[in-house]
Formats: sequence, C-alpha cells, structure tokens
Amino acid sequence: MTLFVDNRIRIGSIFVALIVALTLIACTSTEEEQEAEPFTIGVMESLTGPGETYGTVASQAKQMAADEINAAGGIDGRPLEFVIEDSKCAAQDAIAAYNKLTQVDGMKIILGPSCSSAMLAVAPLAEEDGVILFSGLASNPDIANAGDYIFRTQISDVFVGRDTGNTLWADGIRTLATITETTDYAEGVRRTSVAQFELRGGEVVAAEKYLSDTLDFRVHLTKLFEANPDALHIAPQSEFSAGSIMKQAKELGYTGLIYAETVSVGTTALEIAGEAATGVKAITADLDPANEKAQQVLADFRDRYDYVTLPWHLGSAYDDVYIAAECLKQTGDDSDADGFRDCLYEITWSGAIGDDYSFDANGEVVGLSRVVVEVLPLAERTEDVKYRVIGPAPRS
Repeated sequence: MTLFVDNRIRIGSIFVALIVALTLIACTSTEEEQEAEPFTIGVMESLTGPGETYGTVASQAKQMAADEINAAGGIDGRPLEFVIEDSKCAAQDAIAAYNKLTQVDGMKIILGPSCSSAMLAVAPLAEEDGVILFSGLASNPDIANAGDYIFRTQISDVFVGRDTGNTLWADGIRTLATITETTDYAEGVRRTSVAQFELRGGEVVAAEKYLSDTLDFRVHLTKLFEANPDALHIAPQSEFSAGSIMKQAKELGYTGLIYAETVSVGTTALEIAGEAATGVKAITADLDPANEKAQQVLADFRDRYDYVTLPWHLGSAYDDVYIAAECLKQTGDDSDADGFRDCLYEITWSGAIGDDYSFDANGEVVGLSRVVVEVLPLAERTEDVKYRVIGPAPRS
C-alpha cells in the first residue's frame, strides 16, 4: 500500500513538473514571437500624378533604408515593415490614402506624404486623430502651423522664397515674369519668392498660372515675354511641366535668364529640356559632396535601382526612415504616436542630408540650408552631375 501511494505521488510530481516545463516553453515561445513581431508604420507617397518622379524615388529610398535596418537585425530584433499608399499628389486622394492607413490598417505613424497639397489636406485629420505625419518632401510654408503631430525634414519654402528673391536681386534682375502650376507647393514657391523680390525693390511685370494637366505652355509664355522681363521664374509641381516650360521657352526664342527650384533640376526635367536648361539657376537643397554618408546612399541607390534623380529628396526620405527607427526603438511601440512625437522634438540627427539637424516647436527642420545651382551645358552633364553649385544663396 505504501509503495502504491509513493508511486502515485512520484507520478503526480512528474506530471506537475511536465506541465510547468511545457508552460515555460510556451511562455518562452510567446515572448520570442512577440520580440519578432514587426514594427509596422504607414507610408504615403505620390507614386502617380504630378509628383510621381520624386514620390517614387522617395518610396524606393525608404524601402532601401528599411531593408538595411532589417538586414542589420531590425529594431531591437524586430523587423520594420511598411504599409504603402499612393497619395497621388492630390488632396482628395491623400485623404483616401490616409483613411485607409488609419481606419483599415490602424497606423498611428505615417511617413509622408510627398506633396504639399496632400500634406495640407490630411494634416488636420492627423492632428485630430493624434497620428504622426513625418514628411521628407512637402515644403509649403503653411505646414509649419499644421499641428503638434506634423513634422518634416524638407526645408520650408519660406527659405527658398527668401533665397530666390535675394538671388534675383543680387544678379541684377529688376523685372520678373512668373509661370506657376496651380498647386500648394508651386504657389508657395512663387508667393515667397515674389514677396522677397518685391521687398528688395523688384517688380513682377507679368504672371501666368496653369493647371497640372497642361502640356503646351506657348500661349502662357508668349504673354509673359511680351512684357520684356529681365528674367523668367518657373514654379512647377512636376518635372514633366518644368522640362516642357524650359524647352518651349527656348523654342519661342527666349534668350533671357530662367530661375527655378528643386523640381526643375530633376533628372526627368533636364532630360525633357535638353540644351534649353543650360544656364538655368535653381535654389535647392543639395547633398554635400563631402558628406560620406550622403555619397554612400546615392551609390547604394544607384546600384539597387540603376538611376538617381533629385538626390536631396532621396536622402531626405532615407533619413526619415532611420530617424523613425530610432524613435521606435525608444518607444518600443508603433502605436505610441505621443512617444514618437516627443522623440522627434528631442532628437538631433546626422545623416544623408546634413549633420546635427533637429526639429523646432513647430516640427520644422532646423540646421539645413539651400544653395544656388546652375545647370551645365548638355555636353557636360553626366549621370551623376548635371549642375554646378555656385554657393549659398545671398541672405541680404
């Protein structure tokens, strides 16, 4: 009898130990699964529409950065994944993309969107919902007042306008004609540039605007040239219209100076314009040739995708992913928009687009600047060099 009881006790102890061991194994497996659960955030870029060229390059740069992060072990062992939506560089499409990401996919952190019109359309929704919007490309000045959850590494057009107006005046331009696409980005560039130019004493003698689906600009340009301006300022949303305006201006016999901005010196714009772009001056952000990180990013991007356009936009989108990874590492939660916001306010970053830059109380990037560039003659342009940097824009 005693032996039978002892055996029952012994079997019971073994059974309990087995249950405990299985429970520990299950818990360990669950913890490992949780550790491997990806951080998932949204991406909104203009993969089609007027901003297709830079939206695509930004999306590709972000994916390259994410793949690098994951290949290096992820964020504390957890991979980074994107849910990508096309904002099409348009307000209504951006709202649809935002609603899909937030209401269907449950995203609380979104990298993008590309275009100012898209950003201004969805920013009030994001602010009300407590969702992060972190853009590397949108530049309209009004974004600065969009809210506490809105950030960007793109430099505000307040500064491109100031630098453009000062450059025009320093170059001896006293009368100006402008042609502007009817979008928030293009209008922001025109408005700030004209304001600074007029502040210096310049005069706008003719102004034309066009819709984004315009292909032929000859009527607009003819009207502008009849005013006999010292220079032409172009503010396009797309590289396609930028290149076409430059090309058609020269075809009409215009031999004066042309001033522009970042989009106008993209690869596609310059390919369309050809020799007509020679001598065009643009006020743009540019990757520093001495910045080893920037040059490595460009080289890696070319190796991966076999092209490069708008290098600064590419670098800005790339940096955004690494900044996001750092903030996710700090919060440990891709649903913690408040923690992510606080991280951005406190962070100082060095990457492809510059060293030791940060964000102010409005989510505006601080510590970056633009330069004046001049497009090279067609015969001197190479795959990687299409313009020369003249230097910083005059500040007074």
